[in-house]
Amino acid sequence: MAQIHPTAIVAPGATIASSAVIGPYATVGEHVILADGVQVGAHAVLDGVTSLAEGVQILPFASVGLPPQDLKYKGEPTRVEIGARTIVREHATVHRGSVSGDGLTRIGADCLIMCVAHVGHDCVLDDRVILANNVMLGGHVHIGDTVFVGGGTAIHQSVRIGRQAVIGGMSGVERDVIPFGSCMGNRARLIGLNLIGLKRRGFGRDAINALRATYRGLFLGRGQFEGRMADVASSQAGFKEVEEVLAFIRTPSKRGLMRAGRGVAEAAEAEAA
Repeated sequence: MAQIHPTAIVAPGATIASSAVIGPYATVGEHVILADGVQVGAHAVLDGVTSLAEGVQILPFASVGLPPQDLKYKGEPTRVEIGARTIVREHATVHRGSVSGDGLTRIGADCLIMCVAHVGHDCVLDDRVILANNVMLGGHVHIGDTVFVGGGTAIHQSVRIGRQAVIGGMSGVERDVIPFGSCMGNRARLIGLNLIGLKRRGFGRDAINALRATYRGLFLGRGQFEGRMADVASSQAGFKEVEEVLAFIRTPSKRGLMRAGRGVAEAAEAEAA
């Protein structure tokens, strides 16, 4: 039998695995599914059509699956899905999808959503994403694998963050951030690549050098941007990481591409060299 504290409120119809744990005064709605090993902390609230995969931890006072902050929402059965082993820390909020999006807010596996962070409706976070304390995601944000978002950062709705990027704390992100990129500031601008992350995660020297040449060619070069993209595609052909950056840029965007803040970016690139 699942370990359910006597003060918890679990609605009839909720699907609770036998190894799940539900703490004091927690509330679990009728359409919630908790897989094996899920832990729900004291006073946490799970509502709506919400599915938590194996080993997810929801810490005290967090809320998952409540209605989106969207005035067009009229109670439709939109959803939240959270992948295996993800941790949602105290007072964080994850809202269900909306009818103006795909109807799904999805967080991947092995993510960490720190205290008081907010994941808005229809956001998609891929695996191993870390949102530090007080990060705010507007609706429809898409964050790729293994991205770190620094504390206090606000990301505008419909922004895309490419995988392996890093966002500095207290940033205001209004534009799409390329894979492997690094940005910061209010309003945020690219300052280079996530070189520390690339090295830690085993990217080879040749791939890193190709990405650095790509960054310099795209964001620090002269001439029309389309021409610079063509030059990079030719000079760095054969590197899948470069192809990924170019494909990301070519993908239609609602917010447009974040560009470099030239003075800061050039100084950062020189220091990294």
